[in-house]
Amino acid sequence: MGLEEFKDRNIGVKNYITVQDDNYPKTNGEVFKQIVKRSLKGELFTGLKITFNMMREALFKGKMHTVQYPAEKLPIGPRYRAVHKLLALLESGENRCIGCGLCEKICISNCIKMDTKIDENSRKEVLEYTINMGRCIFCGYCAEVCPELAIVHGQRYENASEQRAHFALKEDLLTPLDKLHLQKEYEGFGAVSPDADEKIQKTPLQY
Repeated sequence: MGLEEFKDRNIGVKNYITVQDDNYPKTNGEVFKQIVKRSLKGELFTGLKITFNMMREALFKGKMHTVQYPAEKLPIGPRYRAVHKLLALLESGENRCIGCGLCEKICISNCIKMDTKIDENSRKEVLEYTINMGRCIFCGYCAEVCPELAIVHGQRYENASEQRAHFALKEDLLTPLDKLHLQKEYEGFGAVSPDADEKIQKTPLQY
């Protein structure tokens, strides 16, 4: 290709190929013939057969494929990033959060706020932990960076509200003491999976 042909912006027009230019129906009679021809090919009856088979299984065999939400809910994968949870220690019931602030620093949407103080034992105590659900994009960085596995993404995904203030959750992120015995170590995204020890390749120490 020469330089002049390269500069020609309409060089591709001559190579265009018109597809099915004369196959479109022109009159109402031709449109009707096309509809009848396509209907008698068999695709329509194949789709109706599948539909009637599923309807027969749902009505007479009890195989309903539709989930009756919200009475019925589909199970969610354990790695799904839903509303956050703050886990507690199973032995003492104390909150696992040590107030390091890594989740607050890594949050790219700036929705996590915490307030800490130094207690009488010279240890950090978390006074307030707030997540603004109206700003959270559920990226999962806070759960991945937590060194104590204190914050994870749980399975509760229904957090719609008409009030903006309802998106700033505080105490409902904590695990209630009366339900502490039901808390599982593998609670959601960010927590260690039950087969974590099996996935880690054990290597001998080299001295």
